[in-house]
Amino acid sequence: MIVTLINHVRCYLTRINNAHLSSFLSHWPEPGSVTRSSIKSTLPVLKWLPDTVKVSAPREVMVIKQLTIVASDLAWGQTYSSEDFGYKFLERYGWTELVGNRGIIYSNRIACGFLLLGPEIEYPPHRHEAEEAYIPLSGPTQWKYNNNGWVSRKAGVPVFHEPWMPHAIKTDAVPLLAIYLWRGGDLTQKSLIDQT
Repeated sequence: MIVTLINHVRCYLTRINNAHLSSFLSHWPEPGSVTRSSIKSTLPVLKWLPDTVKVSAPREVMVIKQLTIVASDLAWGQTYSSEDFGYKFLERYGWTELVGNRGIIYSNRIACGFLLLGPEIEYPPHRHEAEEAYIPLSGPTQWKYNNNGWVSRKAGVPVFHEPWMPHAIKTDAVPLLAIYLWRGGDLTQKSLIDQT
Protein backbone atom coordinates (compact mmCIF):
# COMPACT_ATOMS: atom_id res chain seq x y z
CA MET A 1 0.00 0.00 0.00
CA ILE A 2 2.88 2.42 0.71
CA VAL A 3 4.36 1.77 -2.74
CA THR A 4 0.91 2.58 -4.18
CA LEU A 5 1.00 5.92 -2.33
CA ILE A 6 4.48 6.66 -3.70
CA ASN A 7 3.27 5.89 -7.23
CA HIS A 8 0.25 8.19 -6.73
CA VAL A 9 2.54 10.98 -5.54
CA ARG A 10 4.85 10.55 -8.56
CA CYS A 11 1.89 10.53 -11.00
CA TYR A 12 0.35 13.58 -9.33
CA LEU A 13 3.64 15.52 -9.54
CA THR A 14 4.17 14.50 -13.16
CA ARG A 15 0.74 15.87 -14.14
CA ILE A 16 1.59 19.35 -12.83
CA ASN A 17 2.70 21.32 -15.85
CA ASN A 18 5.74 23.11 -14.43
CA ALA A 19 9.24 22.96 -15.94
CA HIS A 20 11.01 23.69 -12.65
CA LEU A 21 9.13 20.88 -10.92
CA SER A 22 9.97 18.56 -13.82
CA SER A 23 13.67 19.26 -13.22
CA PHE A 24 13.24 17.98 -9.65
CA LEU A 25 11.49 14.84 -10.92
CA SER A 26 14.39 14.08 -13.26
CA HIS A 27 16.23 12.91 -10.09
CA TRP A 28 13.45 10.48 -9.08
CA PRO A 29 14.69 6.88 -8.56
CA GLU A 30 14.12 4.42 -11.39
CA PRO A 31 10.93 2.31 -11.32
CA GLY A 32 11.51 -0.91 -9.45
CA SER A 33 14.03 0.62 -7.03
CA VAL A 34 14.46 -1.38 -3.86
CA THR A 35 12.14 -0.42 -1.03
CA ARG A 36 13.02 -0.43 2.65
CA SER A 37 10.81 -0.99 5.65
CA SER A 38 10.35 1.85 8.07
CA ILE A 39 9.72 1.91 11.78
CA LYS A 40 6.17 3.11 12.30
CA SER A 41 5.76 6.21 14.43
CA THR A 42 2.97 8.68 14.96
CA LEU A 43 2.67 12.32 16.02
CA PRO A 44 -0.10 14.50 17.51
CA VAL A 45 -0.36 16.51 14.25
CA LEU A 46 -1.90 13.50 12.48
CA LYS A 47 -5.26 14.26 14.10
CA TRP A 48 -5.61 17.06 11.49
CA LEU A 49 -4.86 14.83 8.49
CA PRO A 50 -8.56 13.97 7.82
CA ASP A 51 -9.39 17.69 7.81
CA THR A 52 -7.08 18.27 4.84
CA VAL A 53 -9.44 16.31 2.57
CA LYS A 54 -12.15 18.90 3.28
CA VAL A 55 -9.95 21.81 2.18
CA SER A 56 -8.35 20.41 -0.95
CA ALA A 57 -9.17 20.62 -4.64
CA PRO A 58 -10.49 17.50 -6.42
CA ARG A 59 -7.13 16.87 -8.10
CA GLU A 60 -5.40 16.61 -4.71
CA VAL A 61 -8.03 14.50 -2.91
CA MET A 62 -6.82 11.16 -4.31
CA VAL A 63 -3.27 11.66 -3.00
CA ILE A 64 -4.57 12.72 0.42
CA LYS A 65 -6.92 9.74 0.63
CA GLN A 66 -4.07 7.36 -0.26
CA LEU A 67 -1.96 8.95 2.48
CA THR A 68 -4.72 8.61 5.10
CA ILE A 69 -4.96 4.88 4.31
CA VAL A 70 -1.28 4.22 5.13
CA ALA A 71 -0.45 7.12 7.49
CA SER A 72 -0.28 4.85 10.54
CA ASP A 73 2.24 2.59 8.74
CA LEU A 74 4.69 5.43 8.06
CA ALA A 75 7.54 6.87 10.11
CA TRP A 76 6.53 10.41 11.08
CA GLY A 77 9.26 12.67 12.37
CA GLN A 78 10.16 16.12 13.59
CA THR A 79 13.36 17.95 12.87
CA TYR A 80 13.05 20.39 15.76
CA SER A 81 12.73 20.26 19.53
CA SER A 82 10.65 22.30 21.95
CA GLU A 83 13.70 24.52 22.51
CA ASP A 84 13.55 25.55 18.84
CA PHE A 85 9.90 26.56 18.47
CA GLY A 86 8.01 25.46 21.61
CA TYR A 87 5.55 22.68 22.43
CA LYS A 88 2.58 24.15 20.56
CA PHE A 89 4.54 24.03 17.32
CA LEU A 90 5.56 20.41 17.90
CA GLU A 91 1.93 19.41 18.48
CA ARG A 92 1.05 20.81 15.05
CA TYR A 93 4.08 19.82 12.98
CA GLY A 94 5.41 16.66 11.40
CA TRP A 95 6.73 15.09 8.23
CA THR A 96 7.25 11.69 6.67
CA GLU A 97 9.72 10.85 3.92
CA LEU A 98 8.82 8.53 1.05
CA VAL A 99 11.92 8.89 -1.12
CA GLY A 100 15.39 9.90 0.08
CA ASN A 101 18.09 9.02 2.58
CA ARG A 102 15.37 8.31 5.18
CA GLY A 103 12.70 7.21 2.72
CA ILE A 104 10.97 3.97 1.82
CA ILE A 105 12.76 4.23 -1.54
CA TYR A 106 16.40 5.20 -1.09
CA SER A 107 17.87 8.14 -2.99
CA ASN A 108 20.82 10.41 -2.30
CA ARG A 109 19.79 12.75 -5.15
CA ILE A 110 16.27 13.74 -4.08
CA ALA A 111 14.05 13.65 -1.01
CA CYS A 112 10.25 13.60 -1.25
CA GLY A 113 7.64 13.32 1.44
CA PHE A 114 4.77 15.07 3.19
CA LEU A 115 4.76 18.06 5.55
CA LEU A 116 1.71 18.39 7.80
CA LEU A 117 1.02 21.56 9.79
CA GLY A 118 -2.03 21.93 12.00
CA PRO A 119 -4.21 25.04 12.01
CA GLU A 120 -3.21 28.38 13.55
CA ILE A 121 0.53 27.78 13.52
CA GLU A 122 3.59 29.51 12.07
CA TYR A 123 6.61 27.59 10.80
CA PRO A 124 9.12 30.38 11.55
CA PRO A 125 11.72 31.65 9.06
CA HIS A 126 14.33 29.01 8.32
CA ARG A 127 16.71 28.05 5.50
CA HIS A 128 18.75 25.10 4.28
CA GLU A 129 21.32 24.08 1.71
CA ALA A 130 18.96 21.98 -0.42
CA GLU A 131 16.78 23.53 -3.10
CA GLU A 132 13.14 22.92 -2.20
CA ALA A 133 9.76 22.60 -3.85
CA TYR A 134 6.46 22.41 -1.98
CA ILE A 135 3.16 21.48 -3.55
CA PRO A 136 0.37 22.37 -1.10
CA LEU A 137 -2.44 19.80 -1.19
CA SER A 138 -4.71 21.80 1.12
CA GLY A 139 -5.19 25.46 1.60
CA PRO A 140 -5.04 28.30 1.29
CA THR A 141 -1.96 28.94 3.42
CA GLN A 142 0.42 31.86 3.86
CA TRP A 143 4.04 31.78 2.63
CA LYS A 144 6.89 34.23 3.20
CA TYR A 145 10.16 34.49 1.23
CA ASN A 146 13.25 36.42 2.29
CA ASN A 147 12.03 39.51 4.16
CA ASN A 148 8.92 39.98 2.02
CA GLY A 149 5.37 39.93 3.38
CA TRP A 150 3.01 36.97 3.58
CA VAL A 151 1.52 35.68 0.30
CA SER A 152 -1.54 33.43 0.13
CA ARG A 153 -1.09 30.25 -1.91
CA LYS A 154 -3.82 27.82 -2.90
CA ALA A 155 -3.61 24.05 -3.22
CA GLY A 156 -1.88 22.58 -6.26
CA VAL A 157 0.40 25.54 -7.02
CA PRO A 158 4.13 24.75 -6.51
CA VAL A 159 6.23 26.91 -4.22
CA PHE A 160 10.01 26.99 -4.77
CA HIS A 161 12.87 27.96 -2.43
CA GLU A 162 16.40 28.40 -3.73
CA PRO A 163 19.30 27.12 -1.58
CA TRP A 164 19.68 29.12 1.64
CA MET A 165 16.59 31.27 0.90
CA PRO A 166 14.84 32.19 4.17
CA HIS A 167 11.19 31.13 4.09
CA ALA A 168 8.27 30.63 6.47
CA ILE A 169 4.77 29.13 6.39
CA LYS A 170 1.66 30.12 8.33
CA THR A 171 -1.71 28.38 8.60
CA ASP A 172 -4.98 29.96 9.64
CA ALA A 173 -8.06 27.85 10.42
CA VAL A 174 -7.07 25.33 7.74
CA PRO A 175 -4.31 22.72 8.23
CA LEU A 176 -1.62 22.36 5.58
CA LEU A 177 -0.65 19.11 3.93
CA ALA A 178 2.07 19.57 1.32
CA ILE A 179 4.36 17.37 -0.72
CA TYR A 180 7.97 18.47 -0.34
CA LEU A 181 10.94 17.84 -2.62
CA TRP A 182 14.58 18.55 -1.78
CA ARG A 183 17.56 18.25 -4.11
CA GLY A 184 21.22 19.20 -3.85
CA GLY A 185 23.21 19.51 -0.68
CA ASP A 186 22.57 17.63 2.54
CA LEU A 187 19.13 16.01 2.17
CA THR A 188 18.86 15.36 5.92
CA GLN A 189 20.09 18.74 7.16
CA LYS A 190 18.30 20.41 10.06
CA SER A 191 17.27 23.82 8.79
CA LEU A 192 18.94 26.90 10.22
CA ILE A 193 16.48 29.06 12.12
CA ASP A 194 16.49 32.75 11.24
CA GLN A 195 16.12 35.07 14.20
CA THR A 196 13.29 37.56 13.76
